[in-house]
Amino acid sequence: MKHLSRRSFALGSLAASSLAACSNGIGSPGAATIDARVDTTLEGMFAEFPGTRDLASRAAGTLVMPLVTEVGLGLGGSFGRGALRVGSSTVDYYSATSGSAGLQIGAQQFSHVLFFMTPEALLEFRRGPGWAAGADIEYAFRDQSEMLRAETTTSLAPVIAVVFAQTGLRLGATLEGTKYTRIIP
Repeated sequence: MKHLSRRSFALGSLAASSLAACSNGIGSPGAATIDARVDTTLEGMFAEFPGTRDLASRAAGTLVMPLVTEVGLGLGGSFGRGALRVGSSTVDYYSATSGSAGLQIGAQQFSHVLFFMTPEALLEFRRGPGWAAGADIEYAFRDQSEMLRAETTTSLAPVIAVVFAQTGLRLGATLEGTKYTRIIP
């Protein structure tokens, strides 16, 4: 019986690692899809907020999250994928995952861009653990929103966050933490 269990474990491990290798993203169109979405998001942001074009030209790098989906009912979370660009070149891909707790209800989708205004801030982000802890009071209804946000990313480093293109209905006052993780799409 022990031999069968070991064999089952070995076969199961082999199957799991084979499946994981199949979904590693190498050679998949994931990077091209993310890059196309980033381009569209930047074009839309520049059209809606013309001052961000100058901001982007002065930034050492930008992290663009074209679509972040957030849901919550007491406890909540969000997820999105995007690209880190230096100039007009993509240098890394990231996912943004957050969890939140507090008085909240609803769902929304939005785009956000982090402008790293100094090379040091960009380097710190790329070498750091990727967390941005924050507290906010927000609401989003259709494409109208009001947001008061204080994040460690913007208050401790020369990083400017722009959140836009919000759709959905989400009400709440939450404490949340966001984890940016380097990915291979």
